[in-house]
Amino acid sequence: MTDYLPRLFPSGAEIEHIGEGLLACTLPKAEWTHEAHLAATTWFLLKRPDIDIDRELPDGIRRYNESVGGVNSDTEGYHETITHTFLRGVRLFLTEADLSQPLHEIVNELLLSPMGRRDWPLRFYSPQFLFSAKARHGFVQPDLAPLAQI
Repeated sequence: MTDYLPRLFPSGAEIEHIGEGLLACTLPKAEWTHEAHLAATTWFLLKRPDIDIDRELPDGIRRYNESVGGVNSDTEGYHETITHTFLRGVRLFLTEADLSQPLHEIVNELLLSPMGRRDWPLRFYSPQFLFSAKARHGFVQPDLAPLAQI
């Protein structure tokens, strides 16, 4: 697994900015990082129960990608299996997190946890399988190990 130092968040306001910017397609493209993906997912789960994240997040990311000049194709843009896998990871993390903490502290702990690592899906998927067009366009079950259950 690859080591990296995630960019941590100084406040919940920054996380809300990312979530709202994703929804409104106003977030600058440079701010849509791995950390932002997980922060937005956590924000949706904890602060926006009015949004059906399983149903709405995929189209929201596709729409956002296109709004900043990106495409959703066989090789770039929205990735269904990675999104599904990280969504499961965030939910798994939240089952054991201290939810009385400020949002940015919860997100920062997630980013420093195994579920927050960029390469977390590679615990379950081989790279060639995970990065296939089939896995990008639809959820596929892992080929190395079962996904963690929550």
